[in-house]
Order: sequence, then structure tokens, then C-alpha cells
Amino acid sequence: MKAFIMAAGYGTRLEPLTLAVPKPLVPIANLPVMQRNIELLVKYGLTEVYANLHYFPEQIQNYFGHGSSYGVDLQYSLEKELLGTAGGVKLMAKNMAKIKETFVVLSSDALTDIDLDKMIKYHKDKKALATIALSRVDDISQFGVALHDEENRITGFQEKPKLEEALSSVANTGIYIFEPEILELIPEGFYDFGSDLFPRLVKEKAALFGYLMSEYWSDVGSLDKYIEANFDVLKGNLVALVPGEKKSPESWVGEQEIISGQARLEGYTVIGDHCFIGKDVLVRDSIIGSRCHIADGATISDSIIWPDAYIGKEVQVNKAIIGAHCRLTDGARVFDGAVLANRVKVSKDMIVSPGARVIPNTAL
Repeated sequence: MKAFIMAAGYGTRLEPLTLAVPKPLVPIANLPVMQRNIELLVKYGLTEVYANLHYFPEQIQNYFGHGSSYGVDLQYSLEKELLGTAGGVKLMAKNMAKIKETFVVLSSDALTDIDLDKMIKYHKDKKALATIALSRVDDISQFGVALHDEENRITGFQEKPKLEEALSSVANTGIYIFEPEILELIPEGFYDFGSDLFPRLVKEKAALFGYLMSEYWSDVGSLDKYIEANFDVLKGNLVALVPGEKKSPESWVGEQEIISGQARLEGYTVIGDHCFIGKDVLVRDSIIGSRCHIADGATISDSIIWPDAYIGKEVQVNKAIIGAHCRLTDGARVFDGAVLANRVKVSKDMIVSPGARVIPNTAL
């Protein structure tokens, strides 16, 4: 069985982080979210994988190559103009994969440990043309809602309804299983699963079913959800790899790091490979990417630091996200909710305001 990863979108809700990197490469506990998609597919024996690309395609290609290092044969479909979710999958399925059997589609921004074997069996048992994985969510106003009957046949949709108007509490996760005949229903050009194809299938009373998953799912669709998803991995809320050697029930440390004996690691912490952690450093409930330098006396708490960042002496980072290759000079302070995209430089003793959003390559 072949699998498709939808990886062409812009990820605007994760700006300013995604002004520098495509959303599929945004790290979740130090591994790109698309890598976690691929690991899920490999777990269930799906090793022939196709991905459509549009935004910063070269970054994704340079990272994954042809996929052999990750256990898959990975091929890419480059879209000069976005074709929508369904249009992009049709282009890959018809022109590259030559689909003639059941196939799986994942969204590259979904973090999940869904049991694909169970979903595929459900799809087959229902003799479905299309099956949508559904997940119960707390804030239904942020998602597309699926309505279904007692047999789980999809009967309608609501797009981000107000809580008091919602007719269901299950969201479309962007995880699909299709029969090849579905491709004939997708026209050439731009076409979307959620707004075009699925409503058509409902109207035509096609065999469109919902599969209510019990496993973890997050769309990593906002900065708050992004932070939450990172720590869900560390807390074991889903089955997912945390890179590094597990030093305690709550901490992981990478390879060839230098960590001062006077540094403290508290709570849920991950230290990437080749990091330097100076004396009197406190890292609490935080994720530190590979090749970061954390100088003496710095405090990192409830934060996510991307790779290759430099954190100077006595710097304080609290409840913030620091992008790759950022440089925080001695005494700088970055506070609650601030997000620094890649290659931001913060001057000595400067205070970055809570909630700040700093675009790439900025000098403060």
C-alpha cells in the first residue's frame, strides 16, 4: 500500500517560525513533524511514500533526500502553484504513483500515533470509498466538524462552528484512506478535500465513513498547540521517539555534549546532540536543540530552543520559543509567549517583551 504526505502548505498560523522554515520541518521534541509522520508510516509497513511540495521545497528535499535513511522510498511532487489538498494528491497518485489500490493520505502537520492497521481494516470492513479519521477535541471552534449517523457514515460538515452551534465534537484530522476510484472524482487543477470533495461525496450519498480514533492527535496548528504537542511527547501522551539517552523518567540527553557538573536539569528536559551547557545553568521543562551553546548562569524554563542557538551568560528565557541560529547576548531576557524566528540577534541586557513576534534575521 502506498502513502501520500500533504506537505505543500505555508503554515501561516505558526508564523513567524514558518517564515524561515516549512511547517513539515518544524521540530517536535527535536525531530521534524514530517519525520514523525514517516516513522508512523514505517511502523505500519508503508514504505513507498510521496510528498507534494511548494513552500521552501528545497529544505524538505535536502533534509529527507530520497528517504533511505528513514526506511522509505520517498518521491516528491513539486507544485508551482498550489493545487489544494485533493488536487495535490491526485497529481501524485495519477502521474507518479500510478495508484490502482487502496492508499493512505496524511497531513504533514499532524502529530499522531494512530493505529493505521485498525483504520485500514475498518475502511475495508465498511467497503468504503473514503474514510476520514476523526478525533474528539475540546475546542471545536478551531476545526472542521464531521457529522455522522449511527453507522458512522458521514452526513455533513461544519467549518469551525461556535461552541453553542456545533452539532458534533469530532474533528477531521486530515488522515484519510481512499480507494483508487476516488481519483476520478477529483478534477484537474485546484480542488480541496474538506471544502470540495467531501461535501460532494455526502451529497451523492457515496460510501464516505468516519473512523473515530482513540489515539493521540494534534494538528500543531498554532503556537500554543505547537508548544503543547512538544511536551505531550515528553510526557508520554503518545507513542513517539524522544531522541537522546534517557537519564531519568523526565530527561533525555544527546551525544557528545558538554554539560557542566554545576548545571541543573529539572522537570521535562531534552538536550540535543553536541550541546554545551555551562556552569550554574538551569534548564527546567525545556527542549534544547542540537549544537546549542548555553553559557554560564543562563536560565531556560518552559521554553523550546531550536538548533544552533547561542544563549549568552546570565540570559533568561521563560515560556518562549527561540528559533535556529538565534544569538541572545549576555544578560538578555526573553519572556512569556515571545517567539523569535531563525537568526534573530538580541543585544546585551535587552528585554524582549512578553508576546513579541520577531521575524527572521532581525537585530534587536
